[in-house]
Amino acid sequence: MSLTSYLAAPPRTIRMLLIRRGVNLAPATSLNCLDHFTFLSCLRPSIAYIHSMLATSGILYAFEHCELAGKAVLLLLLLGSIFSWSVIWSKWVQLNAVLKSTRAFLPIFRSATEPLEPYLSGRPPGDSPQAVIYHAGAKELCFHLTGSSVVDSTLAARLASARSISETGMNSVRTAMDRAVGEESLKLESNLILLATAVSGAPFLGLLGTVWGVMDAFSGIAMAGQASLAAMAPGVSGALITTVVGLLVAIPAMFGFNFLTTSIRSQNIQMENFAAECAAVFEHRFTPRS
Repeated sequence: MSLTSYLAAPPRTIRMLLIRRGVNLAPATSLNCLDHFTFLSCLRPSIAYIHSMLATSGILYAFEHCELAGKAVLLLLLLGSIFSWSVIWSKWVQLNAVLKSTRAFLPIFRSATEPLEPYLSGRPPGDSPQAVIYHAGAKELCFHLTGSSVVDSTLAARLASARSISETGMNSVRTAMDRAVGEESLKLESNLILLATAVSGAPFLGLLGTVWGVMDAFSGIAMAGQASLAAMAPGVSGALITTVVGLLVAIPAMFGFNFLTTSIRSQNIQMENFAAECAAVFEHRFTPRS
């Protein structure tokens, strides 16, 4: 049973449980010691000392003795942590949606009998960057082949009777797909600056709060004229909490930033490879053979 459970139990139950656990009670212990500190005085001095140390240490104690400037820094770090975790979660969801949509699109593209068959179906690209790149290239290709990129009932017939595309037109198709690659890369990399800022800025912001708090603590000691450890401990403890919180903000942001940048870099390479693959398919099918 925990100490909190002891305190919540009736006095007679408290005494019986403590005796069973071998706790020495004072001879004149009363059953009405319901007060928290009165109950602690009934225990051995060592147990009371340990509990008092636990009660007067830790994050809550440091926060209670933190100065106003330190609490302002803690508020900024809290906001930074909220933004960091929001970016990590949103990017995780975005990458999962990208992978799922790409796995669904690539078999459709690679199993099509004609390169423009997925485009003629009128299916939207969805969340897949590869699908967006394909649609950008197919749209530009249809424009150079037929003079219009609008998908209608006559587009298939006009494509069947269209002439081969020139090298200049094929360069325009490659440019359209390269532009789509860049735009999709920017979408994937958006808001990563918040994580990078949290990684680099949170420790320094926490250090600023610590230095400021230590400065205030020493100033208070100098004004009071007491240079004892008991006088220094509360102020120093309240100052150090900002460094601890700064590291707690920066460390998850660092791991999330490294994971996301690696995943996005992999996606960028896959998009560039797909753009080259798609351009090769279009070139083999719609350019004249020498």
